[in-house]
Amino acid sequence: MGFTTALSEIARIVNVRHKDPHSVLGMHNVGGGLVVRAFVAGAVGVDVVCVAKGMRWQMNRVHEDGFFEVKVPRRKKMFVYELEIDFGDGNVYTGRDPYSFISILTEYDLYLFANGTHYDLPNKLGANFNTIDGVDGVHFAVWSPNAVACSVIGDFNNYDGRRHPMRLLGDSGVWELFIPNLARYDAYKFEIKTTDGTLLQKSDPFAKFAQLRPSTNSLIYDLGGFAWDDEDWLTNRTKGDGALNIYEVNLASWRKDENGDFLTYKELAHQLVDYAKNMGYTHLELMPIAEHPYDPSWGYQVTGFYAVTSRFGNPHDFKYFVNHCHKNGIGVILDWVPAHFPKDAHGLENFDGGRLYEHPDPQQANHPDWGTLTFDYGRKEVANFLIANALFWLEEYHIDGLRVDAVASMLHLNYSRKDGEWTPNIHGGEVNLEAEEFIKHLNSIVAQKHPNVMMIAEESTSYPNVTAPVEQGGLGFTHKWNMGWMNDFLKYMSLDPIHRKFHHNLLTFAMMYNHSENFVLVLSHDEVVHGKKSLLNKMPGDLWQKCAGLRVALGFMYGHPGKKLLFMGGEFGQFIEWDNNRELDWFLLDFDHHKQIQDFVRDLNHLYKYEPALWGDNFEWIDADNADHSITSFIRRTDDPADELIVICNFTPVVHEAHQIPANHTYTEILNSDNEKYGGSGVVNQAPLTPKSGQITLRLPPLGITIIKLQPQP
Repeated sequence: MGFTTALSEIARIVNVRHKDPHSVLGMHNVGGGLVVRAFVAGAVGVDVVCVAKGMRWQMNRVHEDGFFEVKVPRRKKMFVYELEIDFGDGNVYTGRDPYSFISILTEYDLYLFANGTHYDLPNKLGANFNTIDGVDGVHFAVWSPNAVACSVIGDFNNYDGRRHPMRLLGDSGVWELFIPNLARYDAYKFEIKTTDGTLLQKSDPFAKFAQLRPSTNSLIYDLGGFAWDDEDWLTNRTKGDGALNIYEVNLASWRKDENGDFLTYKELAHQLVDYAKNMGYTHLELMPIAEHPYDPSWGYQVTGFYAVTSRFGNPHDFKYFVNHCHKNGIGVILDWVPAHFPKDAHGLENFDGGRLYEHPDPQQANHPDWGTLTFDYGRKEVANFLIANALFWLEEYHIDGLRVDAVASMLHLNYSRKDGEWTPNIHGGEVNLEAEEFIKHLNSIVAQKHPNVMMIAEESTSYPNVTAPVEQGGLGFTHKWNMGWMNDFLKYMSLDPIHRKFHHNLLTFAMMYNHSENFVLVLSHDEVVHGKKSLLNKMPGDLWQKCAGLRVALGFMYGHPGKKLLFMGGEFGQFIEWDNNRELDWFLLDFDHHKQIQDFVRDLNHLYKYEPALWGDNFEWIDADNADHSITSFIRRTDDPADELIVICNFTPVVHEAHQIPANHTYTEILNSDNEKYGGSGVVNQAPLTPKSGQITLRLPPLGITIIKLQPQP
């Protein structure tokens, strides 16, 4: 019996070089009759079975590599069939033919993606459960425009790229295939054949889950079916307009279990959330939890932008964590890393044999600081990949904010590059105009779809209007990390108190630009690693002075305008630098001075949380210029006079028994870092502070902060 398939078509199929295998394989009407074709490498026999009537037709092998064909006699109308495949080892597979299903990606999907505006992209690309013609399966789609061919490989086909080649949809660069009867946790990758014949095995850029390192396989996962219980939180949350007191956490090293292993998302949901709630934090900021291959990268070199790391559990476990946070009044902020990606072979680098996700200019593509690659923000599909990713975390996992990492490196073409190592933009400047436009697009869409979500920029330069709305010419972030304040303040606090008077401007300069952006004051993980010392060990002096110095430092930070962020361990005076390989030194809480620091920070957090005068930017210096005594004093207010607070800080170990400040009303001390319960020397103000001749006189503790509040007027 002759066959109907051209030899050239068969050759392209068996050599996996066909861009539309569906046009050859499957059931087709040829010359008024039906023909079924299948390519099953390794099969010794294949039958076509009519699902409705059970009729069977044995297929003919027309190519030794496993190309089969059969003409169905006396049938002209298409019918539903299965393939019964005999591999000759006693195993017979029966199931629907993947090449009998129509495409489910529409022209509109491809149009939106090409224009960079498909915000539902993770439900279209990657691996997604779907039902076609009543058959359950997984729809695979991958963007790989430079590829000669793409295949789905996995446990289900012995990672043989000949078994499930995909079809290219027009000139979109998107390849797709629907495979029936796959299950959650089935491992898979995409095999991509490049123009030079090289076979690349790539993890799915849109994978929702992945195997634990060192494996690099993606896992099929259905994100549905979780019963969220945080509607009240989502309805009432704000974009950080009120109290915003962030506890920055690395989940891998906050605590370990009794065997020294990672805690799970569910274990962390209770231990970490209970701790943060007790300590008075409003939000947790999680260092990147997107999948990454290398633990010491802390998660900042991402290979799975849509996958929560499997180190602590599965995606539903992470949803449980976020839901539990919200039910306990704790918001969740994720570190998000759109600035760069690593060069791991299974990742985005050279994805389809060419520069696809990375910038085409090697000079601009290579990130000099981290040995990574930068995204091509001007390519609409790449920008869409990232913007859809941001929305994915906000929508799928109910995240309350994204802290966008390394924004400065995105915005500046000359970031960490010497003259001759970068090319100016079309205007001759150093701003990356494509990255700038990407950021504006990102923040505009987030603000439109999720107006109560925070977008926080880690931007370390003086780039203007980072937190101004896009429609007013800004970048559209809600907040910006105040790196200038952090650098000045830590430099000041590391000085011996006898020298601080010569550097008083390091304390006060930040107020010169405070109103230019919506700032977050940060003492983050970056400040307690790589030889920089822990916060406690940055303080000069003996142990008592170090503890007192840390208390006054944190007190000044909380009194200063700007939202707050403190990295884990700082709240109890971790003495050594942070080590991501081990848990925090919780045993230190067995020692009074560390427990007392923790008690002070807890009280400080709760004071901040319930005193609205500390939330906004309503600020007035009382004395900004007392450099000789290293003292600052200032007022914090709201529109309600009853909320008024005065903050006085003494950055030397000298006690001032009769320090005077101007006032016309009576105040009460509500916090004093020198209280004996915090390990201080007890220089406190117990009685009401009543004015005389327009002055109140108070005791000012050594290396201490006192906060006084206006007494209600009769």
